Amino acid sequence: MEPRVKWGLITLAMVVLVLGLGGAAYAFHSGGVAECSGCHSMHSAAAAGSFLLIGSDQSSTCLTCHERDTDTGPSSYHVSTAPGSLGAGQSPLQRSPGGDFGWLKKTYNWTLRSTAYTEEGRSHGHNIVAVDKGYAADLVNTTAPGGTFPAAQLACNSCHDPHGKYRRLADGTVARTGAPIIGSGSYGTSTEPSAGYAVGVYRLLAGAGYTKGTVTFNGVPAAKVPSTYNRTEASTQTRVAYGKATSGGHQSWGDWCATCHSGMLTGKKHPVDQNLGSRVATNYNQYKKTGDMTGTDTTSFTSLAPFISNTSDYAALALLAKNDDSKLNGPASNDQVSCMTCHRAHASGWMYGLRFNMESDFMVYAGAYPGTDNSGANYARGRLAAETQTAYYDRPASVFSTYQRAFCNKCHAND
Repeated sequence: MEPRVKWGLITLAMVVLVLGLGGAAYAFHSGGVAECSGCHSMHSAAAAGSFLLIGSDQSSTCLTCHERDTDTGPSSYHVSTAPGSLGAGQSPLQRSPGGDFGWLKKTYNWTLRSTAYTEEGRSHGHNIVAVDKGYAADLVNTTAPGGTFPAAQLACNSCHDPHGKYRRLADGTVARTGAPIIGSGSYGTSTEPSAGYAVGVYRLLAGAGYTKGTVTFNGVPAAKVPSTYNRTEASTQTRVAYGKATSGGHQSWGDWCATCHSGMLTGKKHPVDQNLGSRVATNYNQYKKTGDMTGTDTTSFTSLAPFISNTSDYAALALLAKNDDSKLNGPASNDQVSCMTCHRAHASGWMYGLRFNMESDFMVYAGAYPGTDNSGANYARGRLAAETQTAYYDRPASVFSTYQRAFCNKCHAND
């Protein structure tokens, strides 16, 4: 290859990467192990951490790409807002389905009926350890709630395989080696593998035999996401199509999360990986907002309470992974509830990484999002109204009732 041609291709690749064009086709990881020099520095003092990582630790290395130096809004594969954009009254800016780790840095204080309250940032999700980026271990939950995984070891590679060895073969099974990975399998637009080839599993998630800390995963869950996913939902929603477990190296979403949180599946806990049943499915489809049960199953889906579709067919999941509101069909009785129905995987604007606030009486009060700057101050938990709206991915308060109760009612209709 002529040098001029080679450098021209490299320049084009860099432009495509920076602009985030082309969805899966030009992604840095491309469904598997990325460019070695992107994370490791072989012969340079730039390697700050162990394993010649370019960051001080695993998560800091990941965030060299997945956090921007400066932030202006949602962008491509970023999952953490730059610290300079997280001042008082400022909300994290990224809107990926998994959530923005920046919420871990947002602690809120308020006084109600002469009593002072604090909602610590660490309560908003998974407290990854990324020293270079200002993220530290959860000092309250020293092990994973319901499990034994040490909080001091929690990192991006606790849940994601950074080398992306797990691959989905043409017959749908998941393996750790064998057929070469030709691209990402995460997107609705991803190319499906033909015989002799493979695509990466959803989001490079850990699969069977992957061991970190005190735990070992038993499989990888199924899902598809639109190629443009880190975006405001002010006008249209971003639908991640979560799929059911199947054989061949797959695992249900609940069991996958239970690798670290096994105690959350025992005793008197909310059902996980169970069919919704006809009553709950009917509630979900008819519930539009507090006081309005006129919804239909063709437009009832909401990304604030996604369900697990009763399919392990990736082609079927790809058809549901949209961001233009063209696929808002609600659940049938054999679709399922799981961890991802109520929680975001990284962090959220609410306690426990929840998709919505269930710690106050009202999500919307007097037609507006509660804020310390309006009449809903008692329900704002120390936030400005704009911060509350951000936590709902910018959707207008008008999509809810004038006095909207907690969104648990999407399934339970008790308001």
